[in-house]
Amino acid sequence: MSTPPARFPGRRKLRPLGFGAFAAAVLTATIGFAGPTEGHSMTSTRHATAFAFGAPGKAAAVDRTVRIKARDVSFDVSSVTVKAGETVRFIVANEGAADHEFTLGDAAIQAAHRQEMLEMADMDMGHAHHGDANAVFLKSGQTKELVWRFGKAGRIEFACNVPGHYEAGMKGAIVVQ
Repeated sequence: MSTPPARFPGRRKLRPLGFGAFAAAVLTATIGFAGPTEGHSMTSTRHATAFAFGAPGKAAAVDRTVRIKARDVSFDVSSVTVKAGETVRFIVANEGAADHEFTLGDAAIQAAHRQEMLEMADMDMGHAHHGDANAVFLKSGQTKELVWRFGKAGRIEFACNVPGHYEAGMKGAIVVQ
């Protein structure tokens, strides 16, 4: 018969962490060390704060406001035209039943983000964005703003990259003149 381990007065017994708590602690520590150009995969440059097509704008410098409604698998706006150097406040309202996002990016950024979102499909999507300068995530009924200063002329997209939404047509064009 074995004897129970000696107890130390004043010390509490530590309980082992479950895998989820362990993973969250590691992820939190890793994100804490991630620079402004890192995010979901920790190797992606999609999470930069400046892009060839622009950078986050300042609310005090907004030239105009564009309101966009996210519905079940569509936006109520299919295209927006802006001028290079213009600062636009996007007010995005999720009127659908599902969670949505509004992400600005060129085709490569959108494709990479769709893949990241697909890989994270089992996670709570509300935590999917940790500081994405070019995106907002909206639960049903939420309204959020994204202020963006557009750079050089070209064409980019706004899109919802929640799995299946982009493929269902939840995207639009932004033409920068």
